[in-house]
Amino acid sequence: MSLDGLKKQFYPLTHDVLGKGRVHEMASFTQHGTTSTLDHTVRVAFRAFAMARGLRLHIDEHSLVRGGILHDYYLYDWHDSNQALDRWHGFTHPGHALRNAEADFPDLTSTERDIISRHMFPFTPIPPRTCEGWLICLADKICSLQEFFDGLDRQQRKGA
Repeated sequence: MSLDGLKKQFYPLTHDVLGKGRVHEMASFTQHGTTSTLDHTVRVAFRAFAMARGLRLHIDEHSLVRGGILHDYYLYDWHDSNQALDRWHGFTHPGHALRNAEADFPDLTSTERDIISRHMFPFTPIPPRTCEGWLICLADKICSLQEFFDGLDRQQRKGA
């Protein structure tokens, strides 16, 4: 399936989470390099969706996309020590994200909770229990590395 075809199937799955709760606030926080947290989470959700489709996995696509968009729903700038809730962001933000998601989306499924709370494995000790959780965990690592190296590339082009 083409990229455009995948996007046409992906975006309708985002409607009940994008624009709801405090999701819009994620656009004001930087995730990696110059990527906003909102852009990062949508990329992660799309990458996981594309992997699932490519592998022909029978999963709950709605929970995959919702959990993927909410996996970094911690709502603070982790680069700013005045905003960060603690110094251990990489290890603790899944818990902060889950609490915020539960407050704003009380209908979270157990799959979505798994995705949000366990996406940082192996940095957090408990691995995902669901296929959807593993897909987001992997997609998050791929997107994070890509965003990090894209940021380095932009810095090098500015300095050249």
